[in-house]
Amino acid sequence: QDFAALTKAVVSTQSTGEKESTFGGTCLNVGCIPSKALLNNSHYYHAAKHEFAARGIKVDNVEVDLPQMMKAKNDSVSALTGGIAGLFKKNSITSVKGMGTIVTPNQVIVKNTDGGRTTINTKNILIATGSEVTPFPGIEVDEKTIVSSTGALSLDKVPKSLTLIGAGVIGVELGSVWQRLGAKVTAIEFLGNIGGAGIDLEIAKTLQRSLTKQGMKFKLNTKVMSAERTPEGIKVVAENKKGKQEELTSEVLLVCVGRRPFTSGLGLDNIGVTVDPRGKIAVNERFQTNIPNIYAIGDVIDGPMLAHKAEDEGIICVEGIVGGVPHINYDCVPSVVYTHPEVAWVGKSEEDVKAAGIPYKVGSFPMAANSRSKTINDTDGLVKVIAHKETDRLLGVHIVCSVAGELINEAALAMEYGASSEDIARVCHAHPTVSEALKEACVSAYAGKAINF
Repeated sequence: QDFAALTKAVVSTQSTGEKESTFGGTCLNVGCIPSKALLNNSHYYHAAKHEFAARGIKVDNVEVDLPQMMKAKNDSVSALTGGIAGLFKKNSITSVKGMGTIVTPNQVIVKNTDGGRTTINTKNILIATGSEVTPFPGIEVDEKTIVSSTGALSLDKVPKSLTLIGAGVIGVELGSVWQRLGAKVTAIEFLGNIGGAGIDLEIAKTLQRSLTKQGMKFKLNTKVMSAERTPEGIKVVAENKKGKQEELTSEVLLVCVGRRPFTSGLGLDNIGVTVDPRGKIAVNERFQTNIPNIYAIGDVIDGPMLAHKAEDEGIICVEGIVGGVPHINYDCVPSVVYTHPEVAWVGKSEEDVKAAGIPYKVGSFPMAANSRSKTINDTDGLVKVIAHKETDRLLGVHIVCSVAGELINEAALAMEYGASSEDIARVCHAHPTVSEALKEACVSAYAGKAINF
């Protein structure tokens, strides 16, 4: 919502409503930003505790100062949300804080956070309200001992044990944070793989091996039957696909089974905006709803719930409103899991191309054979490239390594321009860098064999 408003400010001043007490929505307040702060600092602690000695660094009495770690997280959030407020002011955007309801196609009434009401009359309305935590039936979240991702970002102490319901992106990231800080973490996942829907299965297995080596435990193909508070902790009853049940008791239970569009209470039914059974708003290629002057972007429409996807949609949508031609290639929207090693991918998985009947070839290269990874003793992972068997055009790139989230953007750029695996294979990459692994994987796909493996 905020980025879309800034883009629109290039051509005219507009008003924007914000449901959070600060700007930035889910990502900045209770999502991407605070979780990455905790992931980064917990990784430093884990390295100091378990890796420094082998690297020739002696430290004594390494301890977690959780209040200070939370302050560092909160400071990052405050700086970024404050930055948005500054950009609003710089671009003459009028902000209204509160919960907005669309009463007509040209009018929004906001119930202000201070108790007042504001009426906004407008030519166009852009819905960018994001998403909220999906509740688990029968389990009441109190954000203390049974927590959502929001509560898991602000625990007041490191739990001795933590059970995760869900081993998707949110589960493995937040599970990693607390496992590094000392909790015994067990993840219960209904699917047969970690990392959520869309991840390449070979990549999912590679990540699971790394996280298991770090101490996390996984129970896949398992569903949660119930959860209850007991004097010993939170007791969860789980059942595997063979029907065998087991009980797990932990100090804290994290419910992370996904997110759902935040579309209830917006007044969409007042004006007849089409919403599917999942709460997602139907839009055309210009992000218009069935009401021509009402638009929607981000988590409230179809597609992956990713901040950068919503950001691009916001730009493209408002460009279209002022006469531009909207276009976005969803095959080139990357995804990242910020564990260690990181996981990132763009384009199709091997399962996708198989299901679509597309002739393909695969090139891969292990990080254990990459010079930079060897020198920094961080060799878990690989790069996997999927290319069309006949044209060599890149169809998907999948990476597991310490800097996968940075490296994936080279692949996204290449795919946006229709590159082949040979195109990347013939680009000179600096040595020694982790990015050479992407080049080697492309050499493997193009020529049938990598140079250095």
